[in-house]
Amino acid sequence: MTSPTRRQWMLGAGAGALIGGGYVWSRFRQAVSAASRRITGRSSTMATPFGTLEYAIAGSGPPLLMIHGTGGGFDQGLRFAEVLKRLGHQIIAPSRFGYLRSEFPEDPSLDNQADALAELLDHLAIDRLAVAGGSAGALSATAFALRHPDRCSALVLLVPAANVDGSDPVEMNGLQEAAVRTLLTSDFAYWSALNTAPETLIGTLLATDPALLATVSQAERARAFAILVDIMPIGARAKGMLNDARQAGHPAATDFSQLRMPVLLISAEDDRFGTAATARKIAAVVPQAELTILPDGGHIWLGHDSEVAERMHRFLARSI
Repeated sequence: MTSPTRRQWMLGAGAGALIGGGYVWSRFRQAVSAASRRITGRSSTMATPFGTLEYAIAGSGPPLLMIHGTGGGFDQGLRFAEVLKRLGHQIIAPSRFGYLRSEFPEDPSLDNQADALAELLDHLAIDRLAVAGGSAGALSATAFALRHPDRCSALVLLVPAANVDGSDPVEMNGLQEAAVRTLLTSDFAYWSALNTAPETLIGTLLATDPALLATVSQAERARAFAILVDIMPIGARAKGMLNDARQAGHPAATDFSQLRMPVLLISAEDDRFGTAATARKIAAVVPQAELTILPDGGHIWLGHDSEVAERMHRFLARSI
């Protein structure tokens, strides 16, 4: 048998690369389509002075405005409040500025986001309700509570990602910032990382020790990976995510001491975004603060989802 020539080897390798590249691209397109199907038809939109605002409503009972964190949208808000919905709360989950179908206004300030949320309550004919904000959404939730205190019966700040002392807990060098910017603005780059290094993303984007995955239930492991998958399509969330990064990098111009409603703060000691220290600092200046620091679980309170929901449920029951 004649051995393949160098040209034949090269042609074969080229053909293999084309076939492999086509397969990868096909899988990527399928993932994008699946992500689009997952969020299509689950939300509504309304007009505000700041542009279109997207929101979804699920469940029945006392209303809770659940404000998502970085990488989210209404879908993340619904996921974070899934157990609360089962416990008898109606979940109102908006998409913040620059996420999914919510427009990114010229001035995407926290005050404007708070006023847009007040417009949402007017639209839904809700005078007053409890408000919860997770991660970067905790700043929007606090801004709403400060600007519209008569409309906020209670406030929950869940793993609050706030720069309260002038120090950015996730400060990165230039090379790291460039890599993260590429990852967070490219569906293909994010999908590739999701499929090749999901545990790395849990450790970085979700600020949670991936070693915890081996210690929690199958349902909690599935929740961690679902949070990652939910970030697709990332291109539809990029403006909001980059705005969150800008806000997190600067000291929060928020006077938490002016919060006059009951406030529950929840974090985990090992959150890699440092929100346990942040929660303690906020609790120290809030007149009616309750503080819960979990021993572990990271930024997504891995292994403690039901416990966190039950803690919120008891707190909210006292605040209605």
